[in-house]
Amino acid sequence: MTHLAVVTGASRGIGRAMARRLAAEGIAVAAVSRTLHPGGATLAGSLEETVQIINDEGGQARSFVADLGRPDLDRFALVAEIENAFGLGVDILVNNAAAERHHGASFLDIDRAAFHDSVETNLWNTWDLMKAVVPSMRERGSGWVVNLSSRMAGPRVGPPYAAHPLLGSVLYGATKAAIDRLSTGAAMELYDDGIAVNTLAPNRGVATENAQRAVPGWPSEPEETMAEANLLLCTGDPAVLTGRVAFSLGLIKEFRRAVRTLDGQALVAGWQPDDIDPASLLPDHLVFNEAPPVPASLLERSMG
Repeated sequence: MTHLAVVTGASRGIGRAMARRLAAEGIAVAAVSRTLHPGGATLAGSLEETVQIINDEGGQARSFVADLGRPDLDRFALVAEIENAFGLGVDILVNNAAAERHHGASFLDIDRAAFHDSVETNLWNTWDLMKAVVPSMRERGSGWVVNLSSRMAGPRVGPPYAAHPLLGSVLYGATKAAIDRLSTGAAMELYDDGIAVNTLAPNRGVATENAQRAVPGWPSEPEETMAEANLLLCTGDPAVLTGRVAFSLGLIKEFRRAVRTLDGQALVAGWQPDDIDPASLLPDHLVFNEAPPVPASLLERSMG
């Protein structure tokens, strides 16, 4: 039986990378995002392009347009549409879509509209989609959920507090911390159903267009490490690999996982398990006081 994965935020960046890597392993992919056509958003990338890349690489993918931040969105109907289109039940869900992150904004500047948008998109959307796919996973007798988290979910440690280009990241970090707790609790409740639930965060910023624009010069890892770690969590034994708040490089090193290109055809030089510096495996809350230099433009924005 073919696996069917739903990947949200799949029009660009980490979402596209994870969708490609899953498809390279023969998993059918439902790519979900707001942006269908090229040029339809500020950042480059679209569902049409993601699906074309996957199909050109020999995979199977279809696009599904949805604004996952809409409070009135019927996510159960979206999952039903996907399952009808493929003739399969969803057994893999990757919740990657996220709201605007308000980089450089203090918690004093966040208003109710921004708060509700972040909670709706990051937290309730994740929660609701999980609820929507559980029936099919139970029917199959197994399933995998990966919810994208962040090192920002960890606490800012101090005093003293080192200057940080993202300030306290209070809104984004709070929603991701909630996702970590949601996922570990759901893992416990769904364990007897054979459904694995984990969160995944990068050890360093992933070198996507959005990240490079937001925090130039930030230490980074390639998209391939996140895509490989995600594939591991989407195919591991649900009886063993569940309930984790996981970090990409740590998983790769722990499981001695070869990191392959997104099409699965070659190894990624410099990012194999033996290449990973153990010092890079520390969760962010343990290294916040070793933040890199803060770009002047971000300092000016955060202070004014």
